[in-house]
Amino acid sequence: MNKDRSMLTDEQWGRLSPLLPGQEHSPGTTARDTRLFVEAVLWRARCGVSWRDLPAERFGPWHTVYARFRRWRQAGVWPHVLAQVQNASGLHRLLVDSTAVRAHQVAAGAKKKTAPAARRSGAAAAASPPSST
Repeated sequence: MNKDRSMLTDEQWGRLSPLLPGQEHSPGTTARDTRLFVEAVLWRARCGVSWRDLPAERFGPWHTVYARFRRWRQAGVWPHVLAQVQNASGLHRLLVDSTAVRAHQVAAGAKKKTAPAARRSGAAAAASPPSST
């Protein structure tokens, strides 16, 4: 994280931005806030929060960020960017370490509690002959 609380340095963004859609030379709509969007995705991955917990005052409406993330996922942008980042030196620090992402407590692998062994009902016990002691 930088002094201005951004996730990407200007150098990292300069190397990453040509890999992303929505540039002036790309067909379709030119995005004016692609860096902010990528920052939001990185912030969410780093903090391990749900989409609804994105700070709106910093990144805008959570649903707008999610919808764009989903479009990029469906278009295959993220695997392409990941492959390019893995091959480029200096950009590998953008990847999220899986140890920083929190899992729900159920995902921790604890043994599940099983139901106790079935007991005989009182009626069935009364109908059986008495046991000798």
